[in-house]
Amino acid sequence: MVKRETTTLVRDTRSNIGVVWRATVLLWLIELVDLVVLGGGLDAWGVRPRSIGGLVGLVTAPFLHGGVAHLAANTIPLLVLGALTMTRKRMDFWVVSVVSAVFAGAGAWLLGGPNTVHIGASGVIFGYFGFLLARGIYERSLRAVVMSLFVGWAFGGMLMGVLPLVAAGISWQSHLFGFLGGALTARFLGTRIREGRG
Repeated sequence: MVKRETTTLVRDTRSNIGVVWRATVLLWLIELVDLVVLGGGLDAWGVRPRSIGGLVGLVTAPFLHGGVAHLAANTIPLLVLGALTMTRKRMDFWVVSVVSAVFAGAGAWLLGGPNTVHIGASGVIFGYFGFLLARGIYERSLRAVVMSLFVGWAFGGMLMGVLPLVAAGISWQSHLFGFLGGALTARFLGTRIREGRG
């Protein structure tokens, strides 16, 4: 019985890592095509605050980055936090990804500076972070609480990224609203689990 559960856990973990790995490879392919073939032209499809045309960035911005260094900075947190988001159910990863992307984009669109363009997966990454931190509060299982404590210990420094004190060129608006989107998703899913509907 224990051997079967261990085998299932290992198989599920590999499969989950494969999902987030493929998503990360896709981001790298998009960025390389953008840099090499399009000369960075895709970046114009990010969120442009308070512009009707800029709303398309709610969908496209998480797939775009301002160069290799920008994407490289997002890669490790995306891989780790994305994989951890799937430890209960793989569907959690997809729900948090979509909700945090929409929240991050909306925050940038509403509060971003004039004549700016907001791009990058960091709003979604902050969504994973918010989800994993809040999951222990709302789900209230031992596993979820331990996960929240671990993520807070390992990635707690990310909280500085939601403040409007970060360096110029960093979208704290996307970070803050992505984080809130993830935390709200944890509340919704955690309530369903406690009520036996999750």
